[in-house]
Amino acid sequence: MIIAVVPRLTTIENNLDILFLIIMGMCIVFMQCGFAFLEAGAVRSKNTTNILIKNVMDLFISGVSYWLFGFAFAFGDGGEADKFIGLKYFASHSLPHRQYAMFFFQFTFAATASTIVSGAVAERCEFVAYFVYSVFITGFIYPVVTHWAWSSGGWLTVGDSYAALNNEVVAYQDFAGSGVVHVLGGIAALIGAIMLGPRLGRFHRSSNTVATIRGHSVPIAALGGFILFFGFLAFNGGSQLTISNSGDGEALARAVVNTVISGSFAAFMSLILNRLRVFGNTWSLLVTINGALTGMVAICAGCNVYEPYAACVVGLIAAIVFRTYSVLMVKLGIDDPLDAVAVHFGGGSWGLIAVAFFDSKEGILYAGNLKSGYKLGWQCIGLAAIVAWTASLSCLVFGLLRCFKILRVPQEEEEKGLDIPKHNEPAYPVEAYGHGHIERLIQILENNPTVVTQGFANMAFEREITDKGPYENPESRHVVVNGSSEKAKPINKSGNGITITVNNTKL
Repeated sequence: MIIAVVPRLTTIENNLDILFLIIMGMCIVFMQCGFAFLEAGAVRSKNTTNILIKNVMDLFISGVSYWLFGFAFAFGDGGEADKFIGLKYFASHSLPHRQYAMFFFQFTFAATASTIVSGAVAERCEFVAYFVYSVFITGFIYPVVTHWAWSSGGWLTVGDSYAALNNEVVAYQDFAGSGVVHVLGGIAALIGAIMLGPRLGRFHRSSNTVATIRGHSVPIAALGGFILFFGFLAFNGGSQLTISNSGDGEALARAVVNTVISGSFAAFMSLILNRLRVFGNTWSLLVTINGALTGMVAICAGCNVYEPYAACVVGLIAAIVFRTYSVLMVKLGIDDPLDAVAVHFGGGSWGLIAVAFFDSKEGILYAGNLKSGYKLGWQCIGLAAIVAWTASLSCLVFGLLRCFKILRVPQEEEEKGLDIPKHNEPAYPVEAYGHGHIERLIQILENNPTVVTQGFANMAFEREITDKGPYENPESRHVVVNGSSEKAKPINKSGNGITITVNNTKL
């Protein structure tokens, strides 16, 4: 009887672990919706469809490239090259069925790394260029780093032994991807933003001024932030990978609780910092959201080994790091519409260093011995290796795209917005609005069907520190029907005017 029960218990445990990975992975897939809403709200209305389709395709591009190449490079057996790269399981060939759940879970992480970049290059990146860099990130750049840090044979996982520690092994530690996912994505985003250059009108060199280019919908961006907060609980908690072993439940709970604490304190600190005159002198919702995300990014590396008060400290410092990087990016003239570099590279790099200090068993503040010093060294080595690898390959990819002149959209398309010329699907088409102010336009269209498009001309250019208006970047709007066009004068300094012209008749 006992002999019959043991295999059955083993089967139940294996099935629980598989179910755990599937459910956690599904929650992480939902993070793509969060990224989509956050980025859509943070860009201007004329580029909403463009940023949404990129976030949708991030998931499916990752599904193709990670299945064909990525998982093999990340978790396959590399033979003599195993410390650097895997070379087995291409297109799931010979992958055991019990590992399918692991593939699915890791695929969601690859999609996240790719999505980080889209925010930094928003509103000006060619669609073809987006496809190319996404394939390279999810199919090669990210999987190789994954193999280093998370595969059993990777050089960062194996670490090294030291005579001074009686041949004890010290290795790199990154539980949920502060470095593997977020530093990598942040560096790729930084290179992409530099190679693309800023959006038109963002920086004015001669007058040393910075224009605030506001996103079109704070509510949509806030919704995206809420979804990401939810997803991060699965992102960090799910990195336990199993739930059937002794201590798995406690480790999962610890990771989730520390994620909440770090994100909460980072949100409060970001809110307070932005209230200071030097940073903006306002209670900013979007800054608070990004600050919370930075705290959750920073906690990834050690959320399973921190005491709750350590998570508090990590979150507070993460907020400071976020604001510092955000201001520095503007000072350097690098345009990052979503603050992706500040959130992911800033938060991720701090998270890697924090593990060496706050690990409750081996951290410098707890053990205070030579091994903890070596641990700090390995965290710095891992950070440097990820930065060097990602930066060099990203420079190659974005540099080649720039040389072939397929990296940035033409100036005319950027000025008018990418939704119509690239997709012919404006997110907010004028003809779809049904209020009474355009009844005459509807009557004309019924008698003489035509195409109505909406164009924009930038009318604003203000110093960032003095722009406190509640609206998006002021624009003069006009509607074109049958090739006729007239621009409207703005109603006031911070207002928006709209003129509808049909067959040379102003409505």
